[in-house]
This record gives sequence, structure tokens and C-alpha cells, in this order.
Amino acid sequence: MIQNSYSFFTSVLRTRPHAIAVLAGSAAFPEIHGMVRFYGTKYGVLVSANVRGLPPAYGACGGRIFGFHIHEGGACTGDEQDPFAGALTHYSKEKCPHPYHSGDMPPLFGADGKAFSVFLTDRFTVNEIVGRTVIVHDMPDDFRTQPSGGAGTKIACGVITA
Repeated sequence: MIQNSYSFFTSVLRTRPHAIAVLAGSAAFPEIHGMVRFYGTKYGVLVSANVRGLPPAYGACGGRIFGFHIHEGGACTGDEQDPFAGALTHYSKEKCPHPYHSGDMPPLFGADGKAFSVFLTDRFTVNEIVGRTVIVHDMPDDFRTQPSGGAGTKIACGVITA
């Protein structure tokens, strides 16, 4: 069973995604760029994120962990106070409290300014998220604090397109 699942998911990752979000950093983090790919499967949505230019870690215990969410809004616009205010808040189709938002995703673990993550979720379908945004936050999500998990500043954004 595990081998069959592995083969299935690796074959999916070699196909064209059903939706993508091209990430770009805020004015304070212009070096951040990346791509998030969404593949609809019979098991749920396979999400693949590849991000570069993330802020580095400092010190032996300073590994960077970044909050990673789908947000309700459809624009990566904002102002100095909130560079991606147009992304609005975490996507939650059922209006559930945090950490049960539909758009709550596993954090990105930074490695020398890069992050790569692949995971499967059934919290949303590809059709439900097209037109929304993907946000990278500068702090890890604590999965408790309402409404945003204490994930800090939005440092990168991408609009999800089909």
C-alpha cells in the first residue's frame, strides 16, 4: 500500500499542477520568491512549495520556521503597515477557529534561506482556493492564538491561479 501511494504521488508531481501561486516578497523582503503548486487527486490536494530568499537563521538554535497559509483575499496589495492587506485573513470555509481553518498548512522550515515542502490535505479543493492567496509569515504558527496563530508579519504573497 505504501509503495503504491508513493508511486501515485510521485507520478502526480511530474504532471502539470491544477493551480499555482507565484510567491513574491514584500518591499522589506524583496529577495523572497517561489512557487506553490496544487494538484487535485482522489485523496485530496497535493501541495508542493518551493521558496527561496527567506530570511536566514542566526545562531546554533536559530532555525527559521515560517507560517504558511491560504488567505481569504485575492490580492497581494497593501500598505506600509500591512504589505499584503488585500490577502485578508486565513481562509476558513466553515468559519472554524484556529487551527482548523481550511487554509492552515504545515509550516515552512527554512534551510539556508530556502524551503521545500510537499504534503497532502483534504481541507480544501483546488476549485475552492483559486483566486485566493498564499501567504508566508515571518514567524511559525502556534496553532492556538486566534485568529492567526501568532504567525507575525506577512513577508511573501502569491495569488492562486488555475
